Amino acid sequence: MRSFRYAFGLLAMLFVFAAVPTLAHAQTGFPSRPVKMIVPYPPGGGTDLLARVLAQQLGRKWGQSVIVENVGGAGGNVGAEDVFRAPGDGYTLLFASPGPLATNAFMYKDMPYDPAKWVPVAVVATSPYVLVVSPHFDAADVAQVIADAKAKPGQLTAATPGVGSLGQFATIEFEMLAGIKLLQVPYKGLNPAVADVLGGNVNMMFDMMATSLPLYRAGKEKIVAVGATTRVPQLPDVPTLAEAGVVGYRAVTFFGIVAPPGTPDALADKINADVVACLKDPEFIEKTKALGMDLAPGSRADAAKFFADERALWGKVIKQADIPLQ
Repeated sequence: MRSFRYAFGLLAMLFVFAAVPTLAHAQTGFPSRPVKMIVPYPPGGGTDLLARVLAQQLGRKWGQSVIVENVGGAGGNVGAEDVFRAPGDGYTLLFASPGPLATNAFMYKDMPYDPAKWVPVAVVATSPYVLVVSPHFDAADVAQVIADAKAKPGQLTAATPGVGSLGQFATIEFEMLAGIKLLQVPYKGLNPAVADVLGGNVNMMFDMMATSLPLYRAGKEKIVAVGATTRVPQLPDVPTLAEAGVVGYRAVTFFGIVAPPGTPDALADKINADVVACLKDPEFIEKTKALGMDLAPGSRADAAKFFADERALWGKVIKQADIPLQ
């Protein structure tokens, strides 16, 4: 019996040692087939466009197709759930903006996944929100917007791209920190919201800089402040909200990659390294200039901290605003 146990133990050890090179090869040989990158929104938006540029660069680097698949619905939850339940083998990744990574957990009663359990891979880019004022609205700076809002509580209108959007949360944060009350006008998407601000039907909105910058440069709208903690190079003369008196204000959207729970650290590290290499590539930088985003090459630890900080920030705003769950 003792010799049998010895032989069995030896066989088990041989099996483990034999498996180690296989596992190592599986990680260093990644990818050996096409990779699917899920964007949990309809095609055509900023997240989708950035994902497709990155997918092209990664595909070239890996020698494998990186397929962008749009799976929209429930603020990004439908596509995110698909990735969350996928095998942690690196062949299904989520490319998303804040909803599935930072805010949806505070907005939906029934979450089909736990955002805290994502395996962080990389923050790809960030883009500050800007406070946009209609050309038909007299306010020329943040101080005047606040003064008018205090003189007419609940009468100045602020467009948002919809309930649960970061644009809505950025507006609520502004109200809370400035001590004002606006009349929020939620739209079904960004385009109709922007159109009504330009047309003078709504006084203001918080919009992504990527969307607003071309309109601002064309003289079609006014940008009176940025939501970043420091001024941005594209708008050197425009103050931050904090500089304009709204102390502690920060509203920045981001675009990140996460993998399903159970994805090995070594594999996630490899994907991060390859993504970072793409973000530093001059061709990629040139292709993304028009999107008005700040590329954010960094480690997986940087990404994990960034996602956690964003969850903490927007969770606090949502809870304090007592926004009803959907």
